[in-house]
Amino acid sequence: MTTDLHVTTDAPRPGTILRFDRTERVVHWCNATLFITLMLTGAVLYIGQLSALVGRRHLVEQIHVVAGVSLPIPLLVGLVLRSGAGLRRDVGALSRWIPDDRRWLHRRTRARAQLGKFNPGQKLNATFQAAAIVVMLASGSIMYWFKFFTNDIRTGATFAHDWFAFGIWLTVIGHISFAFSDPVSLRSMVRGVVPESWAMAKRPRWYLQQTNRDTEPDTEADTKLASEPTDISR
Repeated sequence: MTTDLHVTTDAPRPGTILRFDRTERVVHWCNATLFITLMLTGAVLYIGQLSALVGRRHLVEQIHVVAGVSLPIPLLVGLVLRSGAGLRRDVGALSRWIPDDRRWLHRRTRARAQLGKFNPGQKLNATFQAAAIVVMLASGSIMYWFKFFTNDIRTGATFAHDWFAFGIWLTVIGHISFAFSDPVSLRSMVRGVVPESWAMAKRPRWYLQQTNRDTEPDTEADTKLASEPTDISR
C-alpha cells in the first residue's frame, strides 16, 4: 500500500490556484513576527518616553537582541527544507526582473504589463528587507558587543542601524497598507490559494506558468501572452 505524500491541506479547491504553500506561509509569518518584535522593542529602546513608560529596559534589550539574531533563521531553514521548493522558487522570482516589471513602474505602460507572481513593488520591498537583515544584524552586533570595536566603527554602526530602522518602519507600514488594499492577496498568505480569476487578471504570466508547467517562463509563456491578450483590469 502506497501513500501519496504530496497530498496535503494545501491542495487548491476547484476554481482556485495555490499561491503560497505551507512552508512559504510559515516562513513569512515567522519573519513578520520577528520584524514587528524588533520594531516595537527598538522603538522602546530609542524613544526615551516609551522606555520610561514600559520600564524593564534590560529585558526589552534582551528580547530585541534575541529577535535580531533569530531573524535570518526562518528563511534559512525554509530554504534548506525539502518542502522549501516553493520558497526557493520565490527567491528566484523576487530577484529576477523582466521587461513587464519596468512597464508596470510607468503609469503610461502599466496596463500592458503582464506580471509574474510578484509585482515590482514586492520585489523592491524584498530586496530592501534582505539588505536590511544583513545591515541590522551586523550593525546591531557591533552595538551590542561594542567593546571589541573602535569608536569610529561603533558610531558608523549606530548611524546605519538608526537609518535602516527608519527605512524598515516605512516599508513595513507600506507593505501592510498595500496588503489590506488587496484582500485576495492578503488571504493567500493565510489560506495559500487565490481564485483563478484573480490570478488571470493580476498575475497573468504566473497563471500561465502554473497552468502550463512544461512551458519556459520567458519564452513560450511570452508568446502565449502576446497572442492571447489577458484582461488585466484592476
